[in-house]
Amino acid sequence: MIHVHTLGGCAPAPLAHYLKALGVLRLVSEQADAQARGWWEGDRYRLATKLTEEELEGFFLEDYQPTPMFNPWGARSGYFDGGPEKTARVSLQRIECSNNTRLAPFQRTIKSVRAVIQGTASGNKPSDKAKHKLVLDLRRQARSKSSLWLDAVVAVLGTGDDVSLAQPPIFGTGGSEGSGGYPSAYMAAVVEAIVSKCWNHAVRTALFGDVGLECDWRQQRGMRQRRDPGQRPRQSFGQFLPSRAFTPWDMLLAFEGACVLRSSTARRTSTHSPKWMSSPFYVAPRSAGYASGARLDEKRLQRGKEYAGRGEQWFPMWTNPTRFSDVQQIFLQGRAATKVGHATDGWSMARAVTSLGVSRGISEFIRYGYQQRNNQATHFAVPLGRYSVPVTRPATPRCLDDLDKWLASLQAVAHPTDDRSAKASPARLTGVYRRLNDCLYSILEERATPQRWQDALLRLGDMEAVMRHGSGFRAQPVPPLRPEWVLASNDGTGGFRLALSLALQFVRSAVGGRLVNDHVRRHWLPLERKRSRAPSDPERNPRFAVTGDGRLDSPPEVVMHGRRGIEDAIALVERRLVEASQRGGRHLPLNAAPRAAAAVTDLARLVSGDVNTGRTLALARALMALDHEAWARGSVRLDVPHTEEWPDDAWLAIRLCMLPWPLETRSGFELDIGADPAILRRLRAGDAASAVEIALRRLRAAGVRCGVRRATASFETARLWAAALAFPITKKTAKRFLYRLDPDKELA
Repeated sequence: MIHVHTLGGCAPAPLAHYLKALGVLRLVSEQADAQARGWWEGDRYRLATKLTEEELEGFFLEDYQPTPMFNPWGARSGYFDGGPEKTARVSLQRIECSNNTRLAPFQRTIKSVRAVIQGTASGNKPSDKAKHKLVLDLRRQARSKSSLWLDAVVAVLGTGDDVSLAQPPIFGTGGSEGSGGYPSAYMAAVVEAIVSKCWNHAVRTALFGDVGLECDWRQQRGMRQRRDPGQRPRQSFGQFLPSRAFTPWDMLLAFEGACVLRSSTARRTSTHSPKWMSSPFYVAPRSAGYASGARLDEKRLQRGKEYAGRGEQWFPMWTNPTRFSDVQQIFLQGRAATKVGHATDGWSMARAVTSLGVSRGISEFIRYGYQQRNNQATHFAVPLGRYSVPVTRPATPRCLDDLDKWLASLQAVAHPTDDRSAKASPARLTGVYRRLNDCLYSILEERATPQRWQDALLRLGDMEAVMRHGSGFRAQPVPPLRPEWVLASNDGTGGFRLALSLALQFVRSAVGGRLVNDHVRRHWLPLERKRSRAPSDPERNPRFAVTGDGRLDSPPEVVMHGRRGIEDAIALVERRLVEASQRGGRHLPLNAAPRAAAAVTDLARLVSGDVNTGRTLALARALMALDHEAWARGSVRLDVPHTEEWPDDAWLAIRLCMLPWPLETRSGFELDIGADPAILRRLRAGDAASAVEIALRRLRAAGVRCGVRRATASFETARLWAAALAFPITKKTAKRFLYRLDPDKELA
């Protein structure tokens, strides 16, 4: 008969209680019921086993054999003489001299460890340089469950003479935390719970969460206050002992669960830094994706200096009843990957969570950061949030694949690990970087709306705005974005469609003896122009132009500054007119990209002031990063509502005088009016009447009989008319404008 128990003493937070759930499943499966299964149901842990509630409690009280734990290479191990070792040494001796048969494996391990110490270090505590030799010898002699502890507390990297030790943070630094040792606390709990058996009443509390008894190890009546056998360790060991009441049984089960996180799998060392992948789901810290994030969350302080932090670890929660052997495989193969490689930090782990969870039946991950608090040596496992795994992977988050490598480069310049570089990172760079990360995390956390995707684009534009002024430009501009970004961020508004039309416009020009598409992004960012690079070259990622001394260049063609949308649009048109005149051209060199021309309806709303030009230009600056070749090959198209709205006829006359090509109708009429910069200058100055007069005069000279004789507009409207010239139209739209002004001209 199968009994299903709800273990109220196990919960996702704090981390010690999550580890207790792993420990209970592991111990029951290995020592009592191999068919036991465990799973998470909300925040409750469920255990299915043949043991009844009384039998489960009795198993831990009478049959449970604790896993041997030791750290003769670290602090307070109990294996050496000296005052600091006294408490651990007495606990070790009580275990060693006990007649309890449940401690036989522990006693054999103690004997084996003493033999290794005698043979390797002549009975003395090894120096820091000799630690790896002692660890290697212990690993060779480890038997049974002792290897679990070694794999959890230290990972050996390299072979031969090139050997180093990595210390996953689940047990501090190789089993030590500050001046204390985790095995010392564990052995004290073994003495209290198994040797002395003075905490039998606390097993039920540790398992089922019953709170009818006072079970605080620190406040239990009769606890001796001097440091001697039975006294709890002086330190509160981070993630294992939460601030609330705890008992020796809480500590034992949490340590047993932590041994599941074995950390010596070599294949996880194939990323940028072996350290971050030496433990299951363990990555470098990223201070984003949670409300309290700060740059120092990625650091640790030591004597006033900053060093790389201890990282963060993601712990899976599964909803299907699962045997321990399967859970163990999840942690043994505990790595996650994106399309660009293994997850190396919090962001790439969040990106990889979806596909990993779907393939392994994991419903949710809990994110913990090992963070220093109050400038203390002790680190705490701080819960940073949860990430739910969807049943199927949505198509739109794949767009974030485009940013993975770039975000890693951006992390290096915004939050450098070098102390001197960190001081050089300006606040504006780190502030925008944080807002960008928070926005991207929000897309992963929940089903993203077009508004959220637009917010992400705006934050990308903000980051480029900081870079173009010299801060963080070594990370390079936003890489090419796939066309699916447009689908994800399309909210169906005219402002977004106008932003896309401005961002993708170009002109064909001869560069280096061949025709290339000259896009408008170079007017926003100082980009390096590779004349020898073919358009089909896969290494077409844009790069910032730098001077000979390594500073960011400031060419005169960069005229968009990101301050006001109208100013940027006018500056773009003005600069293109200047460049056209320098080459002897007569037209405004701005062509619409396929399926991305400005619609008549959207232009009508723009010139009437119904479009937020600031947001539209901000989106356009970010959308300039779209992969133009992929857009041309693709089939993404935005639906445009069909209405009868038309721009003012006076503006139509101006627009026909600012075309990028001659216009021909079916009847043979050709409209070829050279662009007159004077029109733009008048509009920029707010003189709409003069600009319209010049345009009408040029139309009449070209044979267009326009019904408009004169027109005027306010200062703001005149400048809006000038800005509207930056949005490209197709020849078909231009012919519609011509036919509206002069119905005698037959449409082609």
